[in-house]
Amino acid sequence: MNKLLYLAGRILKPKGLKGELKVLPETDFPESFLQRKLLLVGPTEQSAVERRVAGATLQNGFVLLRFYGIDSREDAESIVGERIYITEDDLIPLPPDTAYIHDLVGLRVLDEDCREIGVIRDVLKLPAHEVYEIAAGDKIVLVPAIEEFVVETDLEKGEMTIRRFDEFL
Repeated sequence: MNKLLYLAGRILKPKGLKGELKVLPETDFPESFLQRKLLLVGPTEQSAVERRVAGATLQNGFVLLRFYGIDSREDAESIVGERIYITEDDLIPLPPDTAYIHDLVGLRVLDEDCREIGVIRDVLKLPAHEVYEIAAGDKIVLVPAIEEFVVETDLEKGEMTIRRFDEFL
């Protein structure tokens, strides 16, 4: 598989006896699983294989997913722990002023005086809001992803400007 893949979910466990799987969606659009006919499944991006979707439902924040060829609990157990990927062509278009996490990771972080203070390593989803994990020198700094601290995000320049960064050190 040479295409760039994006994580869409993680297979947690079998559900029932007929091959259904409980999936933790790694997306803000779990309902997108309901329309998908083909997903890439594997322990890594490099080993992911195409699987045709036989059906999907949403239940309590999880996706219950069935694949053709996975017809028993034993079949389902064989892929527990694997990840579900989609290609860039399958990404849902975002509304203005929003970005995918993979677009934010790697952005240079600047203070309001345009001094570089670090790089975004990850975006963590916490109960109150998302938090940017920023590598600043030899420190990892967590900054809430809210307007109070984020002045501007410029994906074309590869930069995010943060205010009051010193409060997090």
